Amino acid sequence: MRYVRDMRGYGANPPDPKWPGGANVAVQFVVNYEEGGENCILHGDKASEAFLSEITGAQPWPGLRHWNMESIYEYGSRVGFWRLHRLFTGQNVPVTVYGVAAALARSPDQVAAMQAAGWEIASHGLKWIDYRDHSPEDERRDIEEAIRLHTEVTGQRPTGWYTGRSSENTVPLVAEAGGFAYCSDTYDDELPYWLDHDGHGHAMEPLLIIPYTLDVNDMRFGIQAGFSNGEQFFTYMKDTFDTLYEEGKDGRPRMMTVGLHCRLIGRPGRFGALKRFIEYVKSHDKVWLPRRIDIADHWRATHPYKAPALRPSTMEFEDFVHRFGGVFEHSPWIAERAYELELGRSHDTATGLHNALCRIFRSASEAEKLSVLKAHPDLAGRLAAAKRLTPESAKEQASAGLDALTDAERELFTKLNAAYVTTFGFPFIISVKGRGKDDILHEFEKRIGNSRPQEFATACAQVERIALLRLKDILP
Repeated sequence: MRYVRDMRGYGANPPDPKWPGGANVAVQFVVNYEEGGENCILHGDKASEAFLSEITGAQPWPGLRHWNMESIYEYGSRVGFWRLHRLFTGQNVPVTVYGVAAALARSPDQVAAMQAAGWEIASHGLKWIDYRDHSPEDERRDIEEAIRLHTEVTGQRPTGWYTGRSSENTVPLVAEAGGFAYCSDTYDDELPYWLDHDGHGHAMEPLLIIPYTLDVNDMRFGIQAGFSNGEQFFTYMKDTFDTLYEEGKDGRPRMMTVGLHCRLIGRPGRFGALKRFIEYVKSHDKVWLPRRIDIADHWRATHPYKAPALRPSTMEFEDFVHRFGGVFEHSPWIAERAYELELGRSHDTATGLHNALCRIFRSASEAEKLSVLKAHPDLAGRLAAAKRLTPESAKEQASAGLDALTDAERELFTKLNAAYVTTFGFPFIISVKGRGKDDILHEFEKRIGNSRPQEFATACAQVERIALLRLKDILP
């Protein structure tokens, strides 16, 4: 039972990207070049395109050409592209193009202009079609053909990839193809990250992910719940930039991507919003304006891939129990049952795995919980004197100085231990890390006056805390 999604990511403390020049934010512009690669029976497709156009509620026309749809896409290549080209080259802002290979092949003048401007041309797949129902074999063939055609048309193999209308197999297939500096078929973060499994726990070559965006994206002009005018788009871009810029000033720099389409933002009534936003961004210092390949190169140099030492969610049962069976003192059954839970990447940290183990402990019967409590040794008791503590317990007691007691102190602990066990039926349990002998004795004397239910709950909470500290010595 392994959960294939990653709900944790970088967690509460993402890495410092260390953008060039100490930038507070990296702002990156993507121009999607899809015109001529969309669904069309002229391209061998079964129906016309129905996605991201001026036609509200458009539907595919099976077996028919959709003249209006085709002409809207043609506007992007004939007019919109050149308007964007003039803006970005005039403002000296670098661009990444997501180029559909079939579209690039039908637009040699535009490709030449992209290359003359120094724009990165990443692959946007073979055709601008939906891959959700494609078999892995068919999608693999299209990826291979996209690479071949892209190389033939541009003279260079693509080093970036974004399918967009992807399937659950897309990212693993891109990793399998190899040769890519990054893939952008996710929307799950504001920083790049390394992916080294296929979402099912199977290992694959590390692939750098540079997440894309569907919110700071002019595609929202083509959907009913989106932007209806340029000012809305400008406001959204500005608010996004302002938030990220302030967070960067506070020590958490991030990445902002702006997604654009020639046939959408290229319309005059929307174009002004993009122009104003670029001017606004350039009025700030501490901003890096890269292409996506520049982000990939920077991340690879600054945060190279490091294989995790341990990944509990991918371990075999025997290894899992061997490694974590002692986290709860002499109670491997907790690890055994936890292994059967729906573990995922969120459980590959000390906090995450601790939660899984605690779920088993908390749902156990009172007799089972009591067995865990009884498995813990007395503080500075006979087992400690005989040096028969588990390595974890020996280390913990030594950290509090309980391995170096005076005769009087040892006598006091022995007396308190005996009274406590007589009262409650289990040994006194306390997480000793960070505590001194006097603090421990104070807690001992205070808790011996608790009711049994109260002390049982307190002891269980301490067992969980001890488990967490032990896991933090094993996992990040």
